[in-house]
Amino acid sequence: MELCNLPEVQTLLKRHGFHFSKSMGQNFLIRPQVPVDIAEASGAAATTAVLEIGPGIGPLTVQLAKRAGKVVAVELDKALLPVLAETLSSFDNTEVVPGDILKLDLASLISDKFCGFTSIVCANLPYNITSPVLTKLLESGHFAAITVMIQREVAKRICATPGTADYGAFSVFCQYYARCEYLFEVPPDCFYPAPKVTSAVVKLTPQPKPECVDDPTAFFAVVKAAFAQRRKTLLNCLGSAFGDRFSKDELRQIITACGLPEDVRGERLGIPEFAALAKQLYA
Repeated sequence: MELCNLPEVQTLLKRHGFHFSKSMGQNFLIRPQVPVDIAEASGAAATTAVLEIGPGIGPLTVQLAKRAGKVVAVELDKALLPVLAETLSSFDNTEVVPGDILKLDLASLISDKFCGFTSIVCANLPYNITSPVLTKLLESGHFAAITVMIQREVAKRICATPGTADYGAFSVFCQYYARCEYLFEVPPDCFYPAPKVTSAVVKLTPQPKPECVDDPTAFFAVVKAAFAQRRKTLLNCLGSAFGDRFSKDELRQIITACGLPEDVRGERLGIPEFAALAKQLYA
């Protein structure tokens, strides 16, 4: 069965009485080269076990199963379980786990399913859970690589550099935990049904925490404050967040002591600058 052949996909779904759920953000790949390219980019190999999230009918799962030692696909929609049982029947290294990835215990899942393998993630993530899923995956510290297809605008934010329009708190968060690569885009006509937005594939490779950050809690509190009111200067943003502890003049002195202009905006700061501010504010 060709899982990216639209007539065959439609026949498969009709045979199982499947109906798309808008709330789950279901869009199935129908261009054969896309799952191939994503699986190749993930680094899946015989020594790796892949966690896939939202396999749909399994086109990416199949490509991962051809490369990886093991694939565990977590699927929330119970209506897709019999479909996956059919489409993945010829692969003995795949396992479908029913459930919500945001509620699953990742440590237990990896301990139970991935023993002896290097754990990676590869998935076509539903748009509506992209940020919380990536947050959970990065904070878990369990994966050697995370390769996901997501909405292009979110992908650009993840990989944005300081001073650009897409740069924000989520950019800093992701880049704190991982090296972020923007790989390629996937247009709407590659999906059934076609979404209204373009997708993009990014690869996040976890790395050691930045040495310049002494206290992650303080660091992220400063990052959150700096982007809370994007159009305001860093001085005003810090004043809103830390005004009960510092006067405006004191905050101005802290900013300039870090080698920054007093009228700088938070969107121009990188991880080292946020770390320096956090050290001053929480000293």
